Amino acid sequence: MNTPLYQAYTHLYATWGPQHWWPAESQLEIIVGAILTQNTSWKQVERAIKTLKANDAIELVMLSETPHSTLASWIKPSGYYNQKAKNIQNIASLILKEYKGSIELLFEQPSTVLRNNLLSWPGVGPETADSILLYGARRAEFVVDAYTRRFMTRHGWCNGNESYEQLKQLISHQLPTSIEIYQEFHALIVKLGQQHCKTKPDCSSCPLHSMLTRPIFP
Repeated sequence: MNTPLYQAYTHLYATWGPQHWWPAESQLEIIVGAILTQNTSWKQVERAIKTLKANDAIELVMLSETPHSTLASWIKPSGYYNQKAKNIQNIASLILKEYKGSIELLFEQPSTVLRNNLLSWPGVGPETADSILLYGARRAEFVVDAYTRRFMTRHGWCNGNESYEQLKQLISHQLPTSIEIYQEFHALIVKLGQQHCKTKPDCSSCPLHSMLTRPIFP
């Protein structure tokens, strides 16, 4: 495949290698992490998850029955902790009730059905749902985040005003349908956004500098 996005993936992979993302010890931890990472950095999520683990709280019954104020205090580093605690508790209760406490049963659903169900969960939008699908359920659903939209717009590969679903489709059509490639490319894009494609870009030493079709950045 010789599309611009697949070339971008191979350039980034050759430069930085495999990222081994998403770091988690269980599927439930991935679900919780996907909620916690909304509107915050992964560093803050790690702090919150560390506290949850110290309290043996990465467990459905614990998440469901722990007093809201206690759970909120444990995840406080992740920001928006009151709302996130409420969403996590509701989701844990939902899995216990509708899937007999089995994430394996939840993830047995066909991808389209599972995605629609995830999108019906409190606090779960397309990016969070696709994160759970790609990393937790291991489905080939590409995760589009702000870093993705930013670097693609700057390279002229999208207009920047596409909907989430439009941008996801555009990307998926330019990549082999591969869980491993989707996972690695998403993680590599995050690293790209953190190191080079920042609000104020640093293009000169970027692995994708040679692919800029319109050199509007120094």
